[in-house]
Amino acid sequence: MKGLMRFCRRDRVYTLGMLCPVCGEPVGPAHPPRFSPQDRYGRLRRMVR
Repeated sequence: MKGLMRFCRRDRVYTLGMLCPVCGEPVGPAHPPRFSPQDRYGRLRRMVR
């Protein structure tokens, strides 16, 4: 049951569902992705930002 917690950035609400209970918008993962020193695409991802 890993990765069930989700977060709505608009309303700042945590939920277990795929939609925000307040606004009905899709929600994203509550935690940042894992960091890996062997990340091949990290440099490109930082350039896009």
